[in-house]
Amino acid sequence: MPHVVCMNLQDAQYAIHAVGVFFSRSRDATGAGRRQIIDRNWIVVAQSPVPGTPISEGDAVLSVVKNGEPNSCG
Repeated sequence: MPHVVCMNLQDAQYAIHAVGVFFSRSRDATGAGRRQIIDRNWIVVAQSPVPGTPISEGDAVLSVVKNGEPNSCG
């Protein structure tokens, strides 16, 4: 699993694709259940599993917030 925290969701997905995995999941980190329609409008604030962990299809789970919302990415 590559390190994708603080990337926009689209770039994070590209990084995951680069290691040969094409299905990852994302979820609204606020708990509001919002869907990520335009991936570039979201920033990854947490990931599972941690960077360096081998992954297969569907293993990567990315927690995201919309651009401009409070996050630790600065």
